[in-house]
Amino acid sequence: MSLARLAEDRVDHRFKGLPPDADGLSVAELTAQRRNLFTGGFTTPVLALSAERLEHNLALMETYAARHGLAFAPHGKTTMAPQLFRRQIEHGAWGITLAVPHQVRVARDFGIERIFLANELVDPAALKWIAGRLDTDPAFRFICYVDSVRGVELMDAALQGAARPLDVVVELAAGEGARTGVRTEAECAAVADAVAATGTLRLVGVAGYEGEVPGADPQRVHTWLRRLVALAADFDKAGRFTAAGPDEIVISAGGSAWFDAVADVFAEIPELSRPVLKLLRSGAYVSHDDGHYRKVTPFNRIPEEGALEPAFRLWTQVVSRPSPDQAFTNGGKRDAAYDLDLPVPLVVRRGDSERPATGIEVTALSDQHAWLRTAPGADLEVGDWLGLGLSHPCTSFDKWQLIPVAQADGTVVEYIRTFF
Repeated sequence: MSLARLAEDRVDHRFKGLPPDADGLSVAELTAQRRNLFTGGFTTPVLALSAERLEHNLALMETYAARHGLAFAPHGKTTMAPQLFRRQIEHGAWGITLAVPHQVRVARDFGIERIFLANELVDPAALKWIAGRLDTDPAFRFICYVDSVRGVELMDAALQGAARPLDVVVELAAGEGARTGVRTEAECAAVADAVAATGTLRLVGVAGYEGEVPGADPQRVHTWLRRLVALAADFDKAGRFTAAGPDEIVISAGGSAWFDAVADVFAEIPELSRPVLKLLRSGAYVSHDDGHYRKVTPFNRIPEEGALEPAFRLWTQVVSRPSPDQAFTNGGKRDAAYDLDLPVPLVVRRGDSERPATGIEVTALSDQHAWLRTAPGADLEVGDWLGLGLSHPCTSFDKWQLIPVAQADGTVVEYIRTFF
């Protein structure tokens, strides 16, 4: 499916916040109208992306990856938006990282040629589907995790008869009590031996996720990343990659909180028997946020590298002001990410004027209401629009299927389709 097909979709009740009088228009036709987010008939709550900040973030990470000699496969589960996948690739991304088979199907249907599945995959139906795509498209590159001999056996059984071997990387766990991954180097070797014993899998590298390091701090994260690099070097010295014959050795890590540590340690990778693909996987940078990731971005530690900008804003409307210290808007859990931090009031809009949301705090969310505490003198009335900053991009994108992208003056120039 091409991205052009998305523009042919018809606007209707499926898409929250869009103008009711746009029903029946194609997305392309609505885009061409260049409606204003505030005066063009959009209804609250409505989630919007900043056109300028989105482009800034895409360009900044492209520059960062190039400066540090990193290949970049941003984690697409953050957005599940093929238009953004394509823009990331246009900004230099090697490919797209995903987490589950459904997401792989979406990416493949929109022509993504390189996919890194940062997860184990033992579902036979999904494996057979991926094998079929590998067999029919020589340009398609797919890599996924393995972390157990049992998993290797299940994969091998499902892939019998496949024409091409499936590329895998051994996942090194971030420590005891962490998420998935092999706990010890000896167990990593056993998994690698199991892969070598199959004819259906090919070992191409090692990978992991440093964000799961217990008590993560710069020292612990650097230490774990050096373990990961040492594992790759040990595998290479033992000839574990030679038999499989990959063109390059993959070493991959990198969430959105510690990609500076990944850049530091990956710069130390010794010369191996073949070129190394240093694959960074950070994904939350696309929209960034006004909560969790704004606090933990590595750019806070290295400001000379630049700064990401929060690109999301959820516009809600004040529908009740029952007391001087309380108000309610019409955006709640179904509209706003709330799993890490509550939304942050940023601006109040009344008519054509906009001002900071001084003295206003979100204290709780119901399904369709935000509970607001207002300080004495806070200027907030029923009918005002309240612009909220959000935390955790993953759970912001998954609540909205068609997201307006608005310029600073409110002109909507694009609509981003998501597929969660």
